[in-house]
Amino acid sequence: MKVGFIQFEPYFGRVDRNLEKAEALIQQSDAEVLVLPECFNTGYLFLSKEEVRDLSEEVPGGKTSKLLLDLAGQKRQYIVAGLVERAGDRLFNAAVIVSPKGFLGVYRKIHLFSEEKLWFTPGDLPFPVYDIGIGKIGVMICFDWFFPESARILALNGADVICHCANLVLPFCQDGMVTRCLENRVFAVTANRTGDERRGDKVLAYTGRSQITGPQGNILYRASVDQDEIGFADIDVKHARNKRLNVYNHLLNNRRVDMYGDLLNSGNRDSNAE
Repeated sequence: MKVGFIQFEPYFGRVDRNLEKAEALIQQSDAEVLVLPECFNTGYLFLSKEEVRDLSEEVPGGKTSKLLLDLAGQKRQYIVAGLVERAGDRLFNAAVIVSPKGFLGVYRKIHLFSEEKLWFTPGDLPFPVYDIGIGKIGVMICFDWFFPESARILALNGADVICHCANLVLPFCQDGMVTRCLENRVFAVTANRTGDERRGDKVLAYTGRSQITGPQGNILYRASVDQDEIGFADIDVKHARNKRLNVYNHLLNNRRVDMYGDLLNSGNRDSNAE
């Protein structure tokens, strides 16, 4: 399976311009599974809920989903891309998943980061895994990576590859994904954006360095910090399906779920948690 990502710098609020740029880059990619950044069509640094609503779209009925559906059909690709979804009165930081045959589904970000909590409803759908014939792909968005449960539930549900749409600003995420892949024996495609956004008195600087990570924690491809880039790697999903560490240890079967009750039932123990 050939997996890949598109890395570029979206311009805030310029949806048509961002879609045109993304389309040009997608046309140059021959990856069978292609991942785009979080909020790739709108930019990310929102200043009000009204802005979020104005830039939101229905999925799959909006213009962004329709373009991606057309491209997936033309190029025989599976595409996972981040956008702002409008579902009735609710707004979600979401990813649309499309295939050569049509719409596969939507994932809504479960772990909201920083001021996202002001704009978005937390995701209400499980972490999805899709069997696409050539492999099984799971989806998460940006800050989901920080919570080991995200990648673990995808691995438990059979994901060979985690498609990770991102707008990374924390400096250690790319290295963190090495651990996520190693501890779950999965591949991951992290599609990050580049550049910075300056709006009002707020500034976000994105870290670029999109990457493809292997199940041994090996980095198969890492992009530059600040350039538009199309990255890809040829992978063999059988390496993600072998969870045996040695003759005595199996990564998933050796979990002591009988001892994890506190983890599953404790909820938020931090009195300051929200």
